[in-house]
Amino acid sequence: MLHEFLVTNRAAIFARARAKATARPAPLATEEELETGVPIFLDQLIEAMTLSRTSSGEQAQSAAKHGSDLLRRGFTVAQVVHDYGGVCQAVTELADEMQVLITADEFRFFNQYLDDSIAGAVTEYSRQRELTITADGRERLGELAHELRNSLGAAMLAFQSLRTGQVGPGGSTAALLGRSLLRLSGVVHSSIARVRLEAGMKATERMSLRELVEEIAVTNSMSASSRNIELIVAPVERGVDIEGDRQLLAAALANIVQNACKFTPSEGRVSVKTFATRDRVTIDVADQCGGLPPGKAEELSLPVQHGNGDPVGLGLGLSVSRRSIAASGGHIRVRDVPGIGCIFTIDLPRLRPLP
Repeated sequence: MLHEFLVTNRAAIFARARAKATARPAPLATEEELETGVPIFLDQLIEAMTLSRTSSGEQAQSAAKHGSDLLRRGFTVAQVVHDYGGVCQAVTELADEMQVLITADEFRFFNQYLDDSIAGAVTEYSRQRELTITADGRERLGELAHELRNSLGAAMLAFQSLRTGQVGPGGSTAALLGRSLLRLSGVVHSSIARVRLEAGMKATERMSLRELVEEIAVTNSMSASSRNIELIVAPVERGVDIEGDRQLLAAALANIVQNACKFTPSEGRVSVKTFATRDRVTIDVADQCGGLPPGKAEELSLPVQHGNGDPVGLGLGLSVSRRSIAASGGHIRVRDVPGIGCIFTIDLPRLRPLP
């Protein structure tokens, strides 16, 4: 029944899905997407229903090929997710309006195929995208990092929409995007900071500490939630300004908060508190890792040494975070709280208030 419905009403489903793509605020639909992408999604679904007895492996291969095609056409991951979701909504809405009887098994297959197709397409898209990374030097790596960071926000929104949409939050798509976003978030920020530091790129500006901390709170809330950790960010008073490279400072702070969440056990707590005096501001990031081994706090507090790896396996970020903070005239220190956790403190100069 569902296959016949899709074939008979293809034009109406396409028009409805196209309208949904056109109306969405972000990412904006492209002409290529409207004229080519949406029909491809719909035809792929019809073919899947025709070959509903095909093995899941063959379906996965089909989705992977589709992801590769999308990359060559210039589609983004966000467009893939939104367009699959738009087709799904168009089908269910039209079937409901026409009072078409579709069995539970058909709907189950329908939703499962959409879920697996999104996951397969995104996986292949990501694999192909990584293959395009070549040794073009620091400039190319910096461009890639910026590009990935700009698309990260849209991917996060797409993931959140999946959690409440036709594809269930427990499916392979949600799990894939969740893992990818958490990994990309840390890698992207650290990559940007590392490239800019090594290239000597620095863009100093006056910025609001309140806005900087709020930005970090938003971008890290998903990471904390996925680990069942309570992230508490104390509000920053207005009028507290600092000077430095916004991207480097944001990357450093984000990395420290992410590491705090990483080493804090489930149902634990990570807090971010800011203190300001007339001349200095400090940002305390406290975790519940259980405390550091003897002497480790002193080791972490040693001055920056270029080329050294992070001493306790804190990912890409601690050495890069140190250098990023130092580039803005500040420093990082660590305090161990035995049996509870540790506190990373970012100390920066405070600017005088504007007249």
